[in-house]
Amino acid sequence: MKRSRFLSLVLRHHPARIGLTLDPNGWADVDALLDALAAHGRPMSRAQLDRVVAENDKQRFAFDAAGTRIRASQGHSVAVDLGYADARPPDRLFHGTHPGALAAIRREGLRPMQRHDVHLSADRETAARVGARRGRAVVLGVDAARMTADGHRFRLSDNRVWLTAAVPPQYLSGWSG
Repeated sequence: MKRSRFLSLVLRHHPARIGLTLDPNGWADVDALLDALAAHGRPMSRAQLDRVVAENDKQRFAFDAAGTRIRASQGHSVAVDLGYADARPPDRLFHGTHPGALAAIRREGLRPMQRHDVHLSADRETAARVGARRGRAVVLGVDAARMTADGHRFRLSDNRVWLTAAVPPQYLSGWSG
């Protein structure tokens, strides 16, 4: 778990913390990552890295087809273009949050905050798990069909997270949790 969290930190937010460089699409050379981890007191073998990628419950990381590059599937705060094409979402998507965020969400809708996009789930259960990271979860419904009809764009990440720039409050429901 600690390895996965640190990889998220490095591959999504702070690659320079260990002297790593991501390419414009968020990829890092696996050997460069392993060398940088070791040089910064966090050694990891290739087998351990493979295990972290394979066993991550949210499939946060992906290798390229050759297995020589790695990246986070979404959630970056650093400038990257993941290259995900627009996709038509299911009519209804879900977003998990905590009760303390509801007042701001009612006013402003869902915003990406420090990330590139708002993250949405295709099922209520996944959204509830995401929302429970900070205590009791509140799951909001997103009228993705109406958003699409109104011209909002969606993309689907490699690990099946739906991404969109923002969700205005008029497309949200389920405020009581």
